[in-house]
Amino acid sequence: MYTDPSPAGEGTPGAEPYREVQASPEFAELRRTYRSFAFPLTVAFIVWYLLYVLLSNYAGGFMGTKVLGNINVAFVFGIAQFATTFLIAWWYSRHAAAKLDPRAEAIKSRLEGGEATTSRLEGDAS
Repeated sequence: MYTDPSPAGEGTPGAEPYREVQASPEFAELRRTYRSFAFPLTVAFIVWYLLYVLLSNYAGGFMGTKVLGNINVAFVFGIAQFATTFLIAWWYSRHAAAKLDPRAEAIKSRLEGGEATTSRLEGDAS
């Protein structure tokens, strides 16, 4: 159970404002936006990785097929694993900067008592 360690009257909010934010439609939309991007991409990457592992274990002939010189399919798939990891990280970074960060900043600003600018949220409608 969470207990607020700050003494009463210090001006720091207790747990209630955070619960209100967590229950808000705006926060639910932020979570939905995150999950609709991160979950499918995570599942796709895990499937791609497991395909690589399974092919390496059970399709040795295919994975050993030469593509160019001494470079075989297994090597190409292995390098592709690294490439997709970096691509996904780059893609998520762009997605977070465009869709998640402005919404999170608006929620944070309101929670901390400042005025959140709606222009940040309007900018992600594209």
